[in-house]
Amino acid sequence: MVHDITNAATVAERDITTATGVVEEVSAAPVVALPMTEAQAPTIEAPTAEAEAETRRPTSYAFVPPAVWALARAVAAVLGETLPPPLRTITRIVDRLGPDRARAFLGQALTVEAQGGLTLPDGRRRTPGGVFFFLVRQSPDVTPDERAYIFPPRPGRLPTEATPPSTPPRPPTPWTDDTYRTLARQLQQGVGRAITVKITVIGRPGPAVEQGQAVAVALMSEKVPDLPKGLPEPPTGTRYTVFVARKQWAKVAEALAADPEDAAIIEGYAALDPRVEGIAVYATGATTKRLQATKRATPPATTP
Repeated sequence: MVHDITNAATVAERDITTATGVVEEVSAAPVVALPMTEAQAPTIEAPTAEAEAETRRPTSYAFVPPAVWALARAVAAVLGETLPPPLRTITRIVDRLGPDRARAFLGQALTVEAQGGLTLPDGRRRTPGGVFFFLVRQSPDVTPDERAYIFPPRPGRLPTEATPPSTPPRPPTPWTDDTYRTLARQLQQGVGRAITVKITVIGRPGPAVEQGQAVAVALMSEKVPDLPKGLPEPPTGTRYTVFVARKQWAKVAEALAADPEDAAIIEGYAALDPRVEGIAVYATGATTKRLQATKRATPPATTP
């Protein structure tokens, strides 16, 4: 950290050499007002004719008055900024805000640094130049026009106010009984062919009822998952009657009885069946979460 700003600025005006670099990203964060007396503001003396000759402006800065260019280089030296992008931003600050306001912001930045500095959203500490830019960007004393001049849009990006408006979202479709009836008539004009139908039912089934070589259990679905926007609201209270082969069900029943927190996982073919007052599921596979986890954790047997 620079302890003697006046001396640092004087040395910078005489000895600074051109280098390259990147501007700190500036993000929104609360700014603490830092009162400053005239004595606290950094003192950067106007450069002499000899100093101006030594720090001759590059062609890209030909439009900048010599005094602005020299002061901008001195401010950059105090902040430790040597790369072209931050140097251009500092030059715009001095050019638009003037020497006094630029010095005041520099003093605030150094005061913040002495008190511990500021951090970026990811927790990294801002550089002194980053603090300086942040204070200028967030200051209520900087007008929108001044801010737009100092921090122009990056190449390839449109200003926020010039961003073309997005297409307004379409209003949600009202899914009424008439909507469903109309939809059913329209769909009757052409029905495709389902190659595979598969359903997975996960939960704690009710008491099993044995019927020949099969076992039937019932489950009620009350919870509706989060669905994409625009879909109709599905009915709740859907009853699933699951038919499982007795042999498959034996291991599932044993696992469910041993662990009241376990849940059955049943995969199979689903069909709407008014005889069971809901959806019938014909199981092709049945297990439980605990059995499935145990199987995954067991290494496969190796053949000798």
